[in-house]
Amino acid sequence: MTKKKKIIIAVCATIGTLVFLGGSWAVEQYYRLEVCNYESYDGESHGYYVYPGMTADSLLTLMQKDYRIGSMTDWRLHARYMLYTSPTPGYYKFPARIGDKHLIRRVLRGQESPVNITWTNRIRTRDQLAGCLAKQLLMDSAEIIVRLDSADYMKRFGLTRETAVCMFIPNTYEVWWTMSPDKLFERMQQEYNRFWTDERTAKAEAKHLTREEVATIASIVESETNKQAEYPLIASLYLNRVRKGMHLQACPTVIFATGNFKLRRVLNRHLAIDSPYNTYKYAGLPPGPIRCVRGTTIDAVLDAPETSYLYMCANPDFSGTHVFTSHYSQHAMVAKAYRQALDDRDIL
Repeated sequence: MTKKKKIIIAVCATIGTLVFLGGSWAVEQYYRLEVCNYESYDGESHGYYVYPGMTADSLLTLMQKDYRIGSMTDWRLHARYMLYTSPTPGYYKFPARIGDKHLIRRVLRGQESPVNITWTNRIRTRDQLAGCLAKQLLMDSAEIIVRLDSADYMKRFGLTRETAVCMFIPNTYEVWWTMSPDKLFERMQQEYNRFWTDERTAKAEAKHLTREEVATIASIVESETNKQAEYPLIASLYLNRVRKGMHLQACPTVIFATGNFKLRRVLNRHLAIDSPYNTYKYAGLPPGPIRCVRGTTIDAVLDAPETSYLYMCANPDFSGTHVFTSHYSQHAMVAKAYRQALDDRDIL
């Protein structure tokens, strides 16, 4: 073999090697960029909350707990090429396998994943509601409470500051973690209107009640007992009292007026509190619900049976149930037995 042929072969071999290496590098770059550079250890998707001020490295540190990075060098290269220095705040849920380009694009463009927010009927006040929502969303509770407390702001939703909690029916809702407070309220109004179907609205009108009045009665019903089987009867009782223009004399409203939700026994000094929520002192419904009320309880009020009940008292056997009566003399006997049971147990 001549020297010239050897040189040609050597050059071709070198070129071939370079082409192979270049091709291999290009294939790897394509794979890391488009297909997979992050692969979760458990084969599951994982989500992360990106707060304002977080850097690309901050998110990388979080993800390294759940994801194996195929090539850190490629990651750095792709991040630099795509001008990625910091992610947009939001909640992002990534699949088990994801390429650098798709990950970077999502966090740069703020293409969030939705989150679920929820609250229960344990929420009694606007402050509690604001705190609960703020813990689940990227907003300050003060941003929420200032809206709930504003008569002018709540008026745009057809509500007052006292009835503001009506719009927040306990459930689980899918939202954006970074949504603004105004968008949150708009969303809850949509959910509120969606709940109040024509059928429910017609039932409320048949009882000569507004939606908010139904929710107020339902909130009292829920506060009276955990026994959901009794909800329809309790609702019927209070509806009868409303129709007759009687004082509701609902202990839960007095407890709400005191602000002491651990109060176990309502005494005469509590009944003397001057508050529109003191239904022993003022006739009619209080200004608004005394808790966030569940949709099922609203339905219990709307579908309450016709009864003659006007009185109820906690059962002296402490079973958590109530004794329902139509005449005060019957009620007085039960109430006396219940007070004696409280005294026997030293419940103040």
